[in-house]
Amino acid sequence: MKVQTHKMTVSIDDQSSHLEAFKEFYKQLDEQGKTIEVLPRNEKEEYQLQAVNATLAHVWKQNQYYRQRLEAAGFEEPRIDHLEQLSKVPMLEKNVIRGDKEKLLCVDPKEIGQVHLTSGTSGKPIYTAYTLADQYVYDLLPKYLELFKESENDVAAIALPYEFALPGLGFQRLFQFAFGTAVLSLGKGGYMAPVDKSLELMKEYQATVLTTTPSYAALLAEESEKFGIKIGEDIQLKKIWLTGEGCSPAFRERLEKWWDCEVSFFYGSTECGVIGVECSKHKGYHVMEGHVKLEIIDPDSGQVLPSGKTGEIVVTTLLREGMPMVRYRTGDLGNLKESNCECGTTMDVLQLRGRMEHMLRLGEHDYSPFLIEHFLMEIPEVGLWYHLKLNQGVLTIEAEKFRTTLSDEQLATKIKQHMLDRIGVECNVVIRDDIPRTFGKAQRVFT
Repeated sequence: MKVQTHKMTVSIDDQSSHLEAFKEFYKQLDEQGKTIEVLPRNEKEEYQLQAVNATLAHVWKQNQYYRQRLEAAGFEEPRIDHLEQLSKVPMLEKNVIRGDKEKLLCVDPKEIGQVHLTSGTSGKPIYTAYTLADQYVYDLLPKYLELFKESENDVAAIALPYEFALPGLGFQRLFQFAFGTAVLSLGKGGYMAPVDKSLELMKEYQATVLTTTPSYAALLAEESEKFGIKIGEDIQLKKIWLTGEGCSPAFRERLEKWWDCEVSFFYGSTECGVIGVECSKHKGYHVMEGHVKLEIIDPDSGQVLPSGKTGEIVVTTLLREGMPMVRYRTGDLGNLKESNCECGTTMDVLQLRGRMEHMLRLGEHDYSPFLIEHFLMEIPEVGLWYHLKLNQGVLTIEAEKFRTTLSDEQLATKIKQHMLDRIGVECNVVIRDDIPRTFGKAQRVFT
């Protein structure tokens, strides 16, 4: 029987919440040696229905905006009879909550334990407030033993931002409290976290796990050669978790070869927390159905789409008291299917297709940058740093050479032909050796 116990527990004084009942649900799963990730579909859906109704009752009672929206949609009481009725609940738009720290708040401000916010690159930031119970009790209730193999024997290096956003501290809590894992708080190249010191710390403490963005994983590997640190010898990772940026399967495979370890994707957001995690079979993200309920909608009509159809991802958080997200429109594209994964996890599988605003219109079709990246990374002579520039419907790919004797002209010709063969699109290619590195989110697409 596999039982994952928390290394540390937190007692929250005078804690009384609409989520208390779910402690007992997860306690029973623990006693049975089960996790939600392997429950039969009907049992998971029953749990999710109860959690959605508990959330609806909470926001109805505690938040004016949510209640007004529900009443305007015809709700006389805050409950649904089955999960299909969730589509009757109004969706939450980003522009409604940008720059407003209180609109979705469902607790007294003095109950807030921590605030995170998005970068605001698309406008004013979105504030997300958590109670201490959100962070240290409810967020840790669901266990995913099939997906997370980390333990107290590991050392986890977290190379993610600790400023403002959720990921750095979120992963730190996960590793420390759920797995008992020692943590190296590397950050991402800030004043106190230069790359050389980060690599040296990973070497000194023999890090076994790295959590970072795809571009920073590439940067660390690239820089290690300059500092005389040998990946696979001085630093011997067994797992890398990628998050914070999307990337293609081919990009992930390139990182696996460079770091000589398994690399998996972790999909989440500052607003909603964890959403999906990739298992070792690499066939999509298993939806964290203990934490969230996902829907796929038509971005134009708002109608929920059937299984397998690609549309916008809508998230409802299930274990939040401070600031629940109810039918939150993420702006991300993807599709959902029931799991038949060899790993044994029964949670639905999500295929990500990128962000709506990043889609590239080439000819009469929209292309995900992930798709173009995937085909570009199939060429071994192309480096991991590139730009996609779209001007009046014409795509220009700026790329760097990687460990090749090909001339610039030869590589450009190879890229042009490969992209024409793979997606049927003529493109311009410029070979550069000076594509800037970044410690922030890598900007790949320019329109």
